[in-house]
Amino acid sequence: MPTAPGGRPQPPHASPRAARTCRPVPDVAAYLTGRWSIERRVVDVRAGAEGSFRGIAEFRPEGADGALLHVEEGELTWADAVHPAGRTLWLRPRPDGTAAVEFADGRPFHDLDLRTGHWQTVHPCAADRYAATFTVTGPDTWELEWRIEGPAKQAVLRSVYRRR
Repeated sequence: MPTAPGGRPQPPHASPRAARTCRPVPDVAAYLTGRWSIERRVVDVRAGAEGSFRGIAEFRPEGADGALLHVEEGELTWADAVHPAGRTLWLRPRPDGTAAVEFADGRPFHDLDLRTGHWQTVHPCAADRYAATFTVTGPDTWELEWRIEGPAKQAVLRSVYRRR
């Protein structure tokens, strides 16, 4: 059986990332504002295929309500081909240091609360289930893992963000 730091047994389903020390973030918008490099591993579990995304994320103030526009741009490498890829989201800060995350068109996506340095959330998408784990590992690094399960998809996306 794998062991966690300190020699404690770790269940086979537990992620080694969960054993890392989390860094509390009292204000998610203040922490995320700026530019980040992204390295993402993408695994299609059903097909047994794997790819990667490398790019830049920017969280920048946009509009009078204090919202941050979250734009990711980069290249997805999949099946020996390289494609431009990206996404755009909104981060709407709340007074308690948390935020609501929305799709670019304003539809709700999920909440984000990094006050303990660790956050888990779920987003249903049709019959699929997107489960995310956010972990702040340092003042300039954080990780995000999405596990997607359902009739349409079974995938894992693991991202590391580093402040630029």
